[in-house]
Formats: sequence, C-alpha cells, structure tokens
Amino acid sequence: MIEWFETLAPIALPALFAGFVAILSTIAVERLGGTLGGVLSCIPTTIIAAAIGIYGRGEDIDGFRRSMAFIPVGILMNAGYLLLWRIAPAKLGRSVRTHLLAATVAIALGLWLLVASAIVTLNTLLKPTLTQSIAVGLIAFTAGTFLGFAANRIAHPAPRGRNRVSVAVLALRGSAAAMVIAVALVLARAGLPVASGIASVFPVIFTTIMVATWLSQGPHVPTGAVGPMVLGTLSVSAYALLAMWLFPLMPLALAAIVSWFAAIGLVSVPAYLYLKARRHHANVCAGKPENTVSPSASISNHR
Repeated sequence: MIEWFETLAPIALPALFAGFVAILSTIAVERLGGTLGGVLSCIPTTIIAAAIGIYGRGEDIDGFRRSMAFIPVGILMNAGYLLLWRIAPAKLGRSVRTHLLAATVAIALGLWLLVASAIVTLNTLLKPTLTQSIAVGLIAFTAGTFLGFAANRIAHPAPRGRNRVSVAVLALRGSAAAMVIAVALVLARAGLPVASGIASVFPVIFTTIMVATWLSQGPHVPTGAVGPMVLGTLSVSAYALLAMWLFPLMPLALAAIVSWFAAIGLVSVPAYLYLKARRHHANVCAGKPENTVSPSASISNHR
C-alpha cells in the first residue's frame, strides 16, 4: 500500500493541484472579464504543477531544463492552434455550415498533433544538446512574442458573453488539466523530457474554452478572444524559461513563487496594458465608449 502511494503520489498530487488551479482561475476570470480576464485566463497555472512534478527531487537537472526549454515551442504551437480558430471558421463557413464547429476542432487539433509529433521525432533523430534545446526555446519565445503582437494588431470585435461558467464545465476544465499534467509527468519519468514539455501544454483547456463559448455564445465570440489569449499565454513560456534556472538554485517552493511573479510582471502586466491601450485607441477611432468592444470577455462568460 505504501509503495503504491509512493509511486502514484508524485504524479497524482501535481495533477490534482493543476486541476484545482484551473478551476480557480476560471472562476477568477469569470468575475473579472474584459481584457484583464483575457490575460488572466493564460497566466501560468497548470505549468506550476507540471514544472514541480517534472523537477521532482532534482535528480536530473539537465532533463528538467530540456523539458522546460521545449515548453515555449508548445506555447508557440498553441498560438497557431488559437489562430486557426480565427481562420478556419472564416474559410470553411460557406462549405461546412452544419458541422463548422466539429470541422474547426478536427483541423486545429489535427494540425497541433501533427506538428507535435514532427518536433518529437526530429528531436529524437537530431539529439540536440542542452544548449541547443535552450536556444530553440528562446527562439520559440521570440517568435511567439512577434505572433502575439501581430494577432492583436487589429481589434477583432466580440460581443461580451452573458452566460456564467457552469459547474459541469468547471469540472471538465479541472479534469482536463489534471489529465494533461498526469500524462506529462508520466512521460518525464519515462525519460522523454521533450515529449513531456510539449504534452504539458497540450491545448485541451483552450479547446474546452473555445468549444463551450462557441456553443453558448456563437462562433463570433471565441474567435474575437483569440488575440488576447495568444499574447497572454506567453507568460507560460516565460515561467518555463525562468524555472529552468531558478528551480536548481533555490528552495523549490520559493523558486516556483519567484518564477510566477516574474512571469506575471514581465509578460502578463505589459500584455494587459498593451491590450487596454489598443482597445482604447480602437474605440476612440471608432467614436465608441471605451468598453463597447471586449474581445476577450468571452473567455470568462461561457457555459
């Protein structure tokens, strides 16, 4: 019994924590809404549990750093995944009217899995050094930054949703987050740090957000929320890049806290201020009140 607990605890406890945090963040976002809600929906949450679980007792620091280095790659893939939710409905709308949501999900997830498989395969074949892996992570973070600003260059309208998050959706969100982190930790313990890093940011939570919002508010609401989410999710990449160096240098709990506050201060706060300024400028140019358009409110008001 004790051995069974010792085997499962390093996976189950971080996974349960990730699910709990995902539910709490959803409730917080629902209360705040607007641009702030859009940024807060993407702050580092489940990655905290993933990083702590992958680091474990610090026995394989190079493997941990390699796993964290590929998280920005996964976040860049998530940005592309979210942008497909803006592009695919517009391209498929005329030809796939009755099953547009299913087609969008299939295309977005299918391409994400295809790219993820290609990255893991290339890593296995090329066997990059730790320094090269870290360089890849930094390049992915830089590319994600440019993509985030490009995605918000034009304000895409999205009416504010009016429905609160239901208990069923909260439970689904928490279960999905727990499942993703559990899989990532299993991969890490199987000696697959790159696969673990990418798996830890699998867009299952984004999918529940987009699908639930689409069903309750219509397709125009989630597509308008894409831009703020693409920019806000860069904070997860920042957390991973910080954690890879801070976790081995200081007590684990302190390193997790410092990494979180640093990621929020360096990415989330500037992202919020930028989006708020862009929204104000767009409304002034259009002659509208400042809070008329709220492209990210949908994240906080789906069923």
